[in-house]
Amino acid sequence: MELYGYAQTAANLDATFAALSDPTRRAILSRLAKGEASVADLAEPFAMSQPAISKHLKVLERAGLISRGRDAQRRPRRLVARPLRDASQWLEHYRRFWGAQFQRLDVLLQEMQATEIDKNPKPIKKRTSVR
Repeated sequence: MELYGYAQTAANLDATFAALSDPTRRAILSRLAKGEASVADLAEPFAMSQPAISKHLKVLERAGLISRGRDAQRRPRRLVARPLRDASQWLEHYRRFWGAQFQRLDVLLQEMQATEIDKNPKPIKKRTSVR
């Protein structure tokens, strides 16, 4: 039995995480977070050819992370943040899960420490006065 929309959501998440797996693509997204840019602008900080940058852009476009605009002769790229929001929401579920697990572990450790202190109370040292 498949949950309604799960296959599509899973495919979108797979594409998003696959696109984010490459540091060049993450850097491109960081640049586009500041505003739209042309392919030449995006290629500038990298030591790679424009066709190589174009391949990265195609991966980002297929994942729905960027869109291509049209401004006369330019084809500026823009960030599309929705897939990042969806990935963040998916990760948030696991952040809450691990937060709850760590909280349970903290409680267990505190209980163990309290039990250990009860079992082995530290003796009170008598002070001797030196005159």
